[in-house]
Amino acid sequence: MPDCTALGHDTMRPMSFPASSPLATPISPVAAFRGVVNLPTSLAVFAICFVHTLSRMLPTSASEEMPLWEWLLMLPLYLRQSLLAGFTVLLAIALSEALLARWRLRGAPRLLLRGLAVAFGALAGTWVRRLVYSWGRGEPMPELVVSWFVAASGLWFALGCISYAVLLLQQRERATRAELQRVQRDHEQLQAQQLEAQVSALNAQIEPHFLFNTLANVKRLFETSPERGRDMLRSLIAYLRAALPSMRSPDSTLGQELDLVSNYLTILQMRMGERLSFGIASDAELQQARLPPMVLPTLVENAIKHGLAPLPEGGRIEIQARREGAGALVVEVRDNGQGFSGSGGSGVGLANTRARLSALFGDAAALELEAAQPRGVVARLRMPILGAGT
Repeated sequence: MPDCTALGHDTMRPMSFPASSPLATPISPVAAFRGVVNLPTSLAVFAICFVHTLSRMLPTSASEEMPLWEWLLMLPLYLRQSLLAGFTVLLAIALSEALLARWRLRGAPRLLLRGLAVAFGALAGTWVRRLVYSWGRGEPMPELVVSWFVAASGLWFALGCISYAVLLLQQRERATRAELQRVQRDHEQLQAQQLEAQVSALNAQIEPHFLFNTLANVKRLFETSPERGRDMLRSLIAYLRAALPSMRSPDSTLGQELDLVSNYLTILQMRMGERLSFGIASDAELQQARLPPMVLPTLVENAIKHGLAPLPEGGRIEIQARREGAGALVVEVRDNGQGFSGSGGSGVGLANTRARLSALFGDAAALELEAAQPRGVVARLRMPILGAGT
């Protein structure tokens, strides 16, 4: 009786293997069984058995000068024998993983059960091959040759143990990689939460000195010019109505942020008088475009603090929002202040703005700073258009 041992069990790939290592999440016995016995592993078993059968038959046919037609007739029989052994070991491993998923064994008992499963699969596969060897050939069952049975079973056991060990190593590697990905996601989520907490803290401040100074100005104007005091108070109320919702929401729109900036600049204009003028221009279709809250006010505040406030004569701020290309939103804050001599663009507010854009949009968004002509700075925000009409 020819030895038709195959390497079928070596094809049980880790991509479908059940997660039974300590690093993996526990699964049900049924899921563990199906993780081993599935279409990919079955196809792999068939392919390896076919290659192994050819490797055994080609030397035999060459040495015995077997006719081609006879060789083709023998091929299915030899392939059947290899498939029987390969799938028997496959089923034995699947059953052992199902039992381990139910019993949750650890250490030596776990290793012992896996070894017994491979041994059982090797012995059973070899015995089944012997039982079905003469099917379809009209021959009686061959006499059991102990030496052949021991050799064939031993070969399957050795190959099964090696394959099982490789599968478990690959399974652990897969579980470790998944754990690292989970840790990375948690780290990124923690960074985003930390960033939002920092932004919330900054937003919660709402520039207390700005509010106190504005209220002091309102009080003084009511004493000297009640009409102007009422105008400033109305602008402050409008500013707070626009600012307070932004503190509680992780998202805003271009229209809301422009209203907030308009009220903010109106208040400052009342305080600074002729030293401050501003203009705001935006496409109507972009009003509902999503924009991170307090990003635009940060750019405006930076322009005033570092650009216009140091100059005795003050200056002007121009804000423009437009569509660029197929789906990019560009928002520019341009001032004619003292330029980069007063600010290198590395302040905390700008750094937080860049970090928020990176966390929300990745490389799809950017904050650019460049010198304006004849003087001043242009802060340019680029980001995808989300939430606006196309």
